[in-house]
Amino acid sequence: MKRNLLTLAAVGAIALGGFAIAQAQGGPGRCHGQGFSLEHLTKTLSLTSDQQSKVQPILDQAKPQIIAIHKDAMQKTQAVMASTMSQIRPVLTPEQQTKFDALQKAHQDMRAAQQELHNAMQE
Repeated sequence: MKRNLLTLAAVGAIALGGFAIAQAQGGPGRCHGQGFSLEHLTKTLSLTSDQQSKVQPILDQAKPQIIAIHKDAMQKTQAVMASTMSQIRPVLTPEQQTKFDALQKAHQDMRAAQQELHNAMQE
């Protein structure tokens, strides 16, 4: 049980951490490290100037859609995580609940710090 709880907390942290890293590296348009940016495509594929001018509008058009999909997925993930946590807590002993609450607080603090980093990177 304790291992499952720690695994769940770690998965949530990794998922949200990945989101923050993707944001810090240039936003959701980068497709989580696959380099879905004009700069990366130009370097990897040796795009000509003409190709770059044709590819950029395609990327620009896709970016709002990718952002919307990503935000929706994150909201759904957070809802499932919240539901899961609210179901787990009553199963725990009072001592485990205290640790569980501390894990959740640490996770929230990490998310807040990641959001601060993201906001600072946008300025």
